[in-house]
Amino acid sequence: MRALTYHGPGRRTWGDVPDPVIREPEDAVVRVDAVTICGTDLHILKGDVPEVTEGRILGHEAVGTVVQTGSAVRTVTAGDRVLVSCISACGRCADCRAAAYGQCTGGGGWILGHLVDGTQAEFVRTPFADNSLHRLPATVSDDRALLLADILPTAYEVGVRNGRVAPGDTVAVLGAGPIGLAAVLTARLYSPGRIIAVDTDRNRLDAAEQAGATDVLDAAATDDEIRRLTPDGRGVDVAVEAVGIPETFERCTRIVRPGGRVANVGVHGRPAVLHLEDLWIRNLTITTGLVDTSTTPLLLRMLAAGSLDVGGLITHRFGLDEMQDAYDVFSEAAASGALKVALFRT
Repeated sequence: MRALTYHGPGRRTWGDVPDPVIREPEDAVVRVDAVTICGTDLHILKGDVPEVTEGRILGHEAVGTVVQTGSAVRTVTAGDRVLVSCISACGRCADCRAAAYGQCTGGGGWILGHLVDGTQAEFVRTPFADNSLHRLPATVSDDRALLLADILPTAYEVGVRNGRVAPGDTVAVLGAGPIGLAAVLTARLYSPGRIIAVDTDRNRLDAAEQAGATDVLDAAATDDEIRRLTPDGRGVDVAVEAVGIPETFERCTRIVRPGGRVANVGVHGRPAVLHLEDLWIRNLTITTGLVDTSTTPLLLRMLAAGSLDVGGLITHRFGLDEMQDAYDVFSEAAASGALKVALFRT
């Protein structure tokens, strides 16, 4: 089969690799029908994730068709159309039993495209298939289902839910890329009073308005300009960091009100300064997290019911063999206007 493989910082190849096979009784092999590229893949290509070894097939999001299952798999069978989740879960360890699947100690967690070969390929081996694949209703299209593999549960769980967004809150989302836009969409489920999106890219700010942001600001805006959009000028109730650079994390800690919450979602490859000399007195809550995907079934039901309008998130579509072109477009988002790219089997 053909796949996208990593060969050190800045080097990737689309070429022939061995087909995946069943290795464990709980495995399934899935034919990839639709796949996408994540900002985390770009971090890997920059060298920010040293655990990824040379030759690894990248990718952790896909929709596909089960072609083979191991002897212990019970909930999916050959021919089933499934969502391949970014998180694999053994289902047995203490973390999995607490629904903290991202922290699985039984061989799961974020492993696809990280510690084992991933989804940017014609076929993928998926460990712990019973807990890590989700059967899809016919009413949910491949491209919409693809958004449930990572960005929607990540934004919802690590951004909105960790940030404890509540009715009437003022929420700032720093970064209006795919994760930030998904945070805007899912924050709306809690009826905040205001959602402020901040980004450097006008196209992404326009997309944030379409997703439901009440206010959009260029990143050049001052902290005071953000605070002036809050009811009493003291700062936002929740700041969601959706970029993954020190500057935006540190800004989140400055613009949040006393007693407010900072929910870090971005993948960071450099240290950020925690200014405790200023923050110790402000009663802030700062959360970090890897998505658990425990809310994927809920979000899937909402998507099937039409309660989540995700139609504007995928801006570019490619055939699977156009993987290199898709990476170029996604990595140059400011020039291409790309939000989420999707690749389909032709």
